[in-house]
Amino acid sequence: MAGERILVCDDDPQIRRALRLLLADAGYEVVLASDGEEALDQAALTGPHLAVVDLVLPDHHGTDVCRRLREWTDIPILVLSAVSDERAKIEALELGADDYVTKPFGTGEFLARVRAALRRAGRGDGEPLLTLGELTIDLPAHAVRARGEEIHLTPTEFALLRLLATNRGLLLTHRQLLTEVWGPEYADATPVLRTHIANLRSKLAAADDGRPLIRTESGIGYRLIA
Repeated sequence: MAGERILVCDDDPQIRRALRLLLADAGYEVVLASDGEEALDQAALTGPHLAVVDLVLPDHHGTDVCRRLREWTDIPILVLSAVSDERAKIEALELGADDYVTKPFGTGEFLARVRAALRRAGRGDGEPLLTLGELTIDLPAHAVRARGEEIHLTPTEFALLRLLATNRGLLLTHRQLLTEVWGPEYADATPVLRTHIANLRSKLAAADDGRPLIRTESGIGYRLIA
């Protein structure tokens, strides 16, 4: 959506310049940072709607920036890196990133990932308030509570929960969940889904009375059983 503010943190001035031009041409306001501390300062000062963070920075690892951002904000975080190792991707996702883009990448792909992350974080209109046992999901407000206490979810975790909750009791396959939440290019990224499901289960534990709300159908997918 034009006018939304995006924080770009990368120590390579050429990449910063290229992303600034690309995002500005797409209608976004861009805030730049060359290291982790500057990124954290700019995030606090400017309130971006999305952060793009390089994995290797001169003062911090990108995963540390993700973790520290997640201490106080739920904005989508897109990690950039030349590292394509699956373990690095999973670590970034476990520490709060919503997506992971490997360098080099196409400009079309990058903008599509940005739009998808912002869309997942967007607020829907006219969607219902769902009550599932001790769990309350306010879809318009993007708010989740267990026994009256707010549960803080990332945009991706909320998108997953919304999809499962609005299909309560139905088995959703790995491919269905990945395609709906991340997009068709993630249709086979099962480890990404498992990481987010594990994080979501941990956060929902206060509402499950010892019985996990999200049931695993081995090798197939997941269903919400509240």
